Amino acid sequence: MKICELLLKNFGKFENKSISFSEGIQVLHGENESGKSTLHSFIKGMLFGIERGRGRAANHDTYSKYEPWENSSYYAGRIVFETGGRHFILDRSFDKYGRKASLVCQEDAEELSVKDGDLVMLLNGLDASGFDDTVSVAQLKARPGMSLAAELKNYATNYYVTGGNEFNLEKSLQALQERKKDAEKKIRETIEEKQKKRDAIEQEMSYVWRDVHRLTEENDRLEEEIVSRRERMEKGGTEEPEVKQRVFDEIRPPKWRVHPIEILIFAAGIIASFLLVPKPWNSFLTIVLLLCGIIYIWNRMKISKQQMKTEPELILEEITPEEEKLPVQKLLWEFNRNAEELCEKQIQYENLKETLEELCEVTDEHKRYEELKEAVQIAAKRIIELSEGLGEKLQQDLDVRISAIISEITDGKYEKMVLDEGLSLSVMSKGRKIPAEHLSQGTIEQIYFALRMASAEVLYEEEYPIILDDTFVSYDDKRLQYTLKWLYQNKKQVLLFTCQNREEELLKQLEIPYNKIEIK
Repeated sequence: MKICELLLKNFGKFENKSISFSEGIQVLHGENESGKSTLHSFIKGMLFGIERGRGRAANHDTYSKYEPWENSSYYAGRIVFETGGRHFILDRSFDKYGRKASLVCQEDAEELSVKDGDLVMLLNGLDASGFDDTVSVAQLKARPGMSLAAELKNYATNYYVTGGNEFNLEKSLQALQERKKDAEKKIRETIEEKQKKRDAIEQEMSYVWRDVHRLTEENDRLEEEIVSRRERMEKGGTEEPEVKQRVFDEIRPPKWRVHPIEILIFAAGIIASFLLVPKPWNSFLTIVLLLCGIIYIWNRMKISKQQMKTEPELILEEITPEEEKLPVQKLLWEFNRNAEELCEKQIQYENLKETLEELCEVTDEHKRYEELKEAVQIAAKRIIELSEGLGEKLQQDLDVRISAIISEITDGKYEKMVLDEGLSLSVMSKGRKIPAEHLSQGTIEQIYFALRMASAEVLYEEEYPIILDDTFVSYDDKRLQYTLKWLYQNKKQVLLFTCQNREEELLKQLEIPYNKIEIK
């Protein structure tokens, strides 16, 4: 890949700023605050986009840092690059209201889709993280981030385990973790659903059991009452007199609710008074007795129709079961009806009990989710085991390539580099192993420079432009010469941002061609 042209339509301090590049070393010279870091960030933003932060972080993010000084609503740029023998024009608009991107091939005017991943395909695996950790060295950031270790693990898993190049270790583990969470969620949902069903069944069982208990007690009482009444009937030959009198009173009309003997007594008294008492007192006494009899009968009829009960009688009637007022046949009918209902309730209770026992068993669905969870755990464990360490072959390849680079740029002082897990680096000098932390700042930066260059060669099939932003501040002149010479001999395009003239002077001494661009 080669960057051909930048057009900063409105980005940071620049407005309609156009810069063209060629192959080889491009020296972008400028004083402090001339905009070198702005250009560096512009290249990354054009290739990978710029996301705006949220909350307080938005005040210090890349989007806000390089928001146009003038006309901030128009925030856009263009980059022209070459890859695979074709040239592409990438336009981006970064402003929050009109954010968009377009990608067009210059040769055939074919319009590609950034949204659908065409740009990712053209960049051939390079993403923003890999860009920062390998081919792009920002100011004061010589040491690559830990994401480079993850990229190298992906590479090891791809080529030395699966044999392919589409596997992403972190994404795969993340996907497996999501699958595990889904399985656990399903297991939790099935348990909760079963618990809800159990609670509903247990509540229904309590209601049914209460009915069973009530009906059992009711039938026990009815059975005792039937037996008691039958015994009384056997002793007296019939039902109890008070029962018969009560039934008679229920069916007799109110006008006949005066006993016949009482009427006969009144009639005999009237006749006797009329016959035995001398005249004219007999007529008077007969009339008096007749009136008294009429008044008595009237009062008896009125009391029998509207008999007011005392409070003790009402309480006694309330607590006395209604069935005690019924004949034996009706009590038997009530007993049989309760027995049928009791049988139905007992069957219902047993069915609910059986359903509850089934819910306590582990279902096939639950077993399936448990098996899926276990399978996901095994897969994740296996992937981690396969990717633990960088892989013997990968480590050997990196050690060899880093050692070659560090040897060249230090003029053979450090002949071998040792890369440990987690990107811990050491160098071998005259048979002695020296941890990187024990070296000077300039040498440490050279070691990380070698790690970046070697990692880019291992990870990416395509060669990308090397972007260096004041990277060589800690280098002495001699090692800077060796580094510039290595870049010229091994890299197709180098964008070297600097505020000094030292790099240009050394390039002239080495007779290395370069293209100088002044940044103002």
